[in-house]
Amino acid sequence: MKIKDLVKHWDKHGRGRLNRDAAYLSLSDQHHELLQKVAAMYPMKSSQDLIRDLISASLDELETSFPYVQGDKVVAYDEDGFEVFEDKGLTPRFVELSQKKIQRLKARQLESVA
Repeated sequence: MKIKDLVKHWDKHGRGRLNRDAAYLSLSDQHHELLQKVAAMYPMKSSQDLIRDLISASLDELETSFPYVQGDKVVAYDEDGFEVFEDKGLTPRFVELSQKKIQRLKARQLESVA
C-alpha cells in the first residue's frame, strides 16, 4: 500500500472516538470459525479489531437499510420542485436515539476530563 492510499484508508476508517465501554459477546461455533479464517487472512489485525470493524460496517449498513415510510408532512422540495415528505419509518427514531447517546458520551467524556 502506498502512503497516499494509507492516508485515504485512515481518513475513511480511522476517525472518530472509540468508546471505552467493553463489550463481550458469544459467537456460534460457525461464526467463531469464520472469524478465525478471516484472522488467518489478515494476521496483522487482532480479532478485536476485526470484530470492531465488522460490527461497525454492519451497523452502518443497517442504518442505511431502514425502509423509507412516507409521512403526511412536506419537509422540503427537491431540485425539480417536487415535494419531499417526512420519513415516518425507523430512520428518524434511530437518528434521535443516536444523537442522545452521542450527547451522553460527550458529557461523560467532559466529566472524566474535569
